[in-house]
Amino acid sequence: MCVCCSEPDDGETVGMFDIIIKNAYVIDGTGSRRFKRDIGIEGSKIGKIGNLNSEKTVQTIDASGLAVSPGFIDMHSHSDFTLLINPKAESKIRQGITTEVIGNCGGSAAPLDETLKEEIRKTRPILEEVGLELNWSTMEEYLDRLEKQGIAVNVVPLVGHENIRVSAMGFDNRAPTETELEEMKKQVAKTMIEGAFGMSTGLIYPPSCYAKTDELIELSKIVANYGGIYASHIRGEGDTLFISVKEAITIGEKARMSVEISHHKAGGRANWGKVKETLRMIDEARSKGIDVTCDVYPYTAGSFGLASMLPHWAHEGGSEKLFERLKHPKIREKLRKDMEEGTPEWGSPLKAAEWDATIIARSKKHPEFEGKSVKEIARSKELDPFEFVFDLLIEESAAVSVVRFAMREKDVKLVMQHPFSMIGTDSSAASPYGVLGQGKPHPRGYGTFPRVLGKYVREKKILTLENAVRKMTSLPARKLGLKDRGLVKEGMHADITIFNPETILDRATYIEPHQYPEGIEYVLVNGEVTIERNAHTELLAGKVLRKNF
Repeated sequence: MCVCCSEPDDGETVGMFDIIIKNAYVIDGTGSRRFKRDIGIEGSKIGKIGNLNSEKTVQTIDASGLAVSPGFIDMHSHSDFTLLINPKAESKIRQGITTEVIGNCGGSAAPLDETLKEEIRKTRPILEEVGLELNWSTMEEYLDRLEKQGIAVNVVPLVGHENIRVSAMGFDNRAPTETELEEMKKQVAKTMIEGAFGMSTGLIYPPSCYAKTDELIELSKIVANYGGIYASHIRGEGDTLFISVKEAITIGEKARMSVEISHHKAGGRANWGKVKETLRMIDEARSKGIDVTCDVYPYTAGSFGLASMLPHWAHEGGSEKLFERLKHPKIREKLRKDMEEGTPEWGSPLKAAEWDATIIARSKKHPEFEGKSVKEIARSKELDPFEFVFDLLIEESAAVSVVRFAMREKDVKLVMQHPFSMIGTDSSAASPYGVLGQGKPHPRGYGTFPRVLGKYVREKKILTLENAVRKMTSLPARKLGLKDRGLVKEGMHADITIFNPETILDRATYIEPHQYPEGIEYVLVNGEVTIERNAHTELLAGKVLRKNF
């Protein structure tokens, strides 16, 4: 392979194309069989596909023996703040990802009122560490800041239900008043007009977990008016999986909108196998005209904040109230009881995976804990694991993340094989250096897309290469309404990933997660070569995509 430039003697560049990708085995994103063609790129778009041997170009990429596909779309990302810390988005673009859907699980970077800004400062000390000032309030201001700074990947924003609810009623555990609900509707409409593609919920996280279904339906109707989607981390992925999926489908049906079930899974041995039924529920809903889809990551462990192990009532009133409760001996007893047994309103995560399967991923003040289970650490300190967790949450201002092993491989495969599942990392952009290279985060942030293509396509053969690429490109593009991305087709934006199907594979592990994958040779974002033979060119060619702007 070579990259070369042809220029006339006078130094002025001529030629029809800025880039020609030669000898490409094109996997166009539709799911159709690969074919061999050249691809000519003009500016940010694909100008021509065919035999381009006689055409002139500024730059040639020889793709002999490589697969050329649309750039991958990360349907479930959390890079809202990390793109402002490091806009190069290395852990994502080196996977071949050219577009990220941010604002998932009910939390987004905008809109922000002063209450939520203060909460974010307390519980995300990394932002203060890097000097990131939360100097925006609206979705439009946030997206303008991203755009002005520059980003290596395209961004599709969702608005988080948490942001909307806090702006109207803080962290109260109750139904909104009529006035508060109207204010929430106005906020949703405003963010949709400013560019959001839909609304997300995180129904295991406060304060979204305090919302009843009817509240979510009313807000979703506003989203639907602007053609947006409803993306949900559903209310339960364990014992309450069936009713949680049913709730998401009901919201889509009542609001007449498209539904995305986030990182679909069944947590806990007692629930393994249930995805067979939930996938059938998705099929049944689709047969009735409800556009329900899901996304999945190719791992049997999940990840979230350690504070999410606590019952919902512990979070009422925000983080300061949480810390007060954690310091009270009697309340600790009640916390422990509820965490061990669950409550009628809340299924404890410990029922899916206990302390021996709960691994500390990030603890700024105690890096020696990272990569070890709560049970292991507590035993070494001769502490009760609950007391250890309560103390650690206070000490770290709840800024502790964990990796939890609760799923089984067979279920992951079933979800991945479903015709209307797509791929998402459920992670924020990171890099092996600096503040974003600390800790032992879930390896999905570095390895998701290459792992699907290497392990599940090439090795296990549970998907064809063409179908896997469809799940990574045209399927999410169609879901989001991105009419000019997700396909290798003339007139589409030139978001292109060029990879070796024989060598592509993830390298990130739970012990050493900050490792780039193998086999991604080139990544083009809006026609600009951003990854070139294992090197980041430093270009920030990504665009902020706004739905209704």
